[in-house]
Amino acid sequence: MGFRLSKIYTRTGDKGETGLGDGRRVPKDHPRIEAIGEVDTLNSQLGVLLAGLAEQGLGEVIEVLAPCQHRLFDLGGELAMPSYQALNTAEVERLEAAIDRWNEELGPLENFILPGGSMLVAQAHVCRSLARSAERRCQQLNALEPLAGVGLAYINRLSDLLFVAARLIARRQGIGEILWQAAAKP
Repeated sequence: MGFRLSKIYTRTGDKGETGLGDGRRVPKDHPRIEAIGEVDTLNSQLGVLLAGLAEQGLGEVIEVLAPCQHRLFDLGGELAMPSYQALNTAEVERLEAAIDRWNEELGPLENFILPGGSMLVAQAHVCRSLARSAERRCQQLNALEPLAGVGLAYINRLSDLLFVAARLIARRQGIGEILWQAAAKP
């Protein structure tokens, strides 16, 4: 294994800058750091979801989502080291295959659904919304500094997977989806 941190604090960021893997120093609110931060937040919340899935014995969902934590770490690496490429199209295809498999069981979505019904369903939707936020930050960075590789496609597909996972979790828990009810017309 490569680089190891022997010291957690360095004091080099105390004045609002941080270092990238290529040696550049950028402000901590630079679009690249914002994108890294959003991916990290998503990864942390995905860890909460995975812990809850383990408590409920939902191994089939864990099997698909657990590798995503590692791939999000890879994406963070790509963002921190612009010349580094870790993700590949096989990962995007893996997510698409899971989406297709789960959607076949779930059937078409006929109504808008709300995030909720159980803590796990709600947490899956938190992860989905964070994936969309991470995607937006990556797109903002891409507009300034074009990103190579499949990272943008991966994060887009991951948000789709998390939506379908929320629906599958509800089904596995025997919980009805919460259907959106439009406001009464005046």
